[in-house]
Amino acid sequence: MNSRSIVAMRVNCINFSIIAHVDHGKSTLADRLLEITGAIVKTDRNRQVLDKLQVERERGITVKAQTVSLFYHHEGKTYLLNLIDTPGHVDFSYEVSRSLSACQGVLLIVDANEGIQAQTVANFFLAFESQLMIIPVINKVNKYNGLYILPLRAGQVGYLIAGMKEVKEAQIGDTFHLQKQPVEPLAGFKPAKPMVFAGMYPIDQSEYTNLRKAVEKLTLNDSSVTVHRDSSPALGAGWRLGFLGLLHMEVFNQRLEQEYNASVILTAPTVPYKAVLSSSKLIKEYGEEEITILNPCHFPDRLHVKEYLEPIVTGTILTPDDYIGKIISLCQSRRAIQKNMVYIDDHRLMMQYLFPLNEIVVDFYDSLKSLSSGYASFDYEDAGYQVADLIKMDFYLNGKCVEELATIVHREKAYSTGKAIAERLKDTIPQQLFEIAIQAAIGSKVIARETIKAVRKNVLAKCYGGDITRKMKLLKRQAEGKRRMRKIGNVEIPKDAFINVLKRQKDK
Repeated sequence: MNSRSIVAMRVNCINFSIIAHVDHGKSTLADRLLEITGAIVKTDRNRQVLDKLQVERERGITVKAQTVSLFYHHEGKTYLLNLIDTPGHVDFSYEVSRSLSACQGVLLIVDANEGIQAQTVANFFLAFESQLMIIPVINKVNKYNGLYILPLRAGQVGYLIAGMKEVKEAQIGDTFHLQKQPVEPLAGFKPAKPMVFAGMYPIDQSEYTNLRKAVEKLTLNDSSVTVHRDSSPALGAGWRLGFLGLLHMEVFNQRLEQEYNASVILTAPTVPYKAVLSSSKLIKEYGEEEITILNPCHFPDRLHVKEYLEPIVTGTILTPDDYIGKIISLCQSRRAIQKNMVYIDDHRLMMQYLFPLNEIVVDFYDSLKSLSSGYASFDYEDAGYQVADLIKMDFYLNGKCVEELATIVHREKAYSTGKAIAERLKDTIPQQLFEIAIQAAIGSKVIARETIKAVRKNVLAKCYGGDITRKMKLLKRQAEGKRRMRKIGNVEIPKDAFINVLKRQKDK
């Protein structure tokens, strides 16, 4: 292709995205567009061609927005079509908003069988607020390498090798220009706001350096993850990572294992709480009156705090009216406040609730899908903070506090949460040669307890009759041995326990 054709294409260049609710066929439509424009050969094997991450193919979802340039000939003219395939899950909506800022229009896909869903509405308003042309499409996306042309012109994608030494120097939305030719910077992107935080530690501290490099490389590819150094008395040096949601956290962990062969321990996910301090000493120490609490271990004592604040979100649920009763009960059990409820057609309605973020972040989506037989959809957006009666709950194993299991809960749910987590810890932690006492405590007050019985040998198996004192002596000796072992024994906690113990039983 000569330079004259390339210059002509600058006029006939169109940037567009495909947006839709999760699993509505964005990748399928992109596959067909690639075939129609001749970017790929038409075969039956063309499925999710643009989804190149292993985690995307295993889960059947798009995680990262992918781009491809297509040449299309129409009425003697050649058009350059730059396509962006975007994710559909709410955890990756930041990828959608980033992509739309570079587009002139969008294809809004609606699954004819499922109809309009929560993320369909959310993506529509993103495009509408950006004043993009919206073309509705009724139903269902490959990585094309493009042409290697040395000069970089408008409408093309290129690479820049910068002298950056740290990953955090590469900010999404930065505008690059020649030093002698300054330009107006592109309107900046809103930085992604983490909604879920979790501690990440190497299983073996000797792997810390390798894991640090893996985390840095992966966060360069996924800039919505925030990273802060952290340390734990039990797990050693690690990081406190911020994610957009629980699925985002699980995908990040899975990519670490698959792409970098890194095995890690993830602690229980938490949300960012705030505390308004009353102690002048603490205000001077932190440098501000209102502090953000990312780690339960840093939860300040009630004596030094005016009030605690918890993050809240506005949740939108679209559901058939057959399941309205069950869904209302589910929302009420999560301390939600109903804001609106309207019918959008004869049999479906849209419900809006104000949710505390910590009530929905772990398993609300799974519970909603279960109660509605998979028909309900859910989307949420940040709504700020509200005053809440929060307390810190600690967990003890044989009298030793396990900081990684500490969690922040609402006071009215403290007993039920402590009892449920203690029961799940009992099911998760394997039996040892000694008895394990699991305790949930608020301050010095124990509110729930479970006991894991010790693995025992039948010391009476070799006794056939005889004096009862002989049997009692053997049992007493065994009990003393178990007691000594309990004092010096370390309880091993499986690495997946930190997430599993917070997942509720199915809401009834």
